[in-house]
Amino acid sequence: MTLFGHTLDPQQIGSLVFMLTALVLWALAWRGERSWMKGFRQWEADRKARRDAEIAAEGGGSGPSKGGPWG
Repeated sequence: MTLFGHTLDPQQIGSLVFMLTALVLWALAWRGERSWMKGFRQWEADRKARRDAEIAAEGGGSGPSKGGPWG
């Protein structure tokens, strides 16, 4: 087999296949990690919104403070 004008022996072909497989697996793992983080951030935002709504419904304040501890 020739690649870019160089003849490749079976060991080099195997190395290329291995490296391409490793690249694909890494890309899939990275995509899964990004998906997991996106889901976690959404869950955290939903949890905070529910908590703020509970506090407001209990009369614990006029909603979440936007300016820090001094208003």
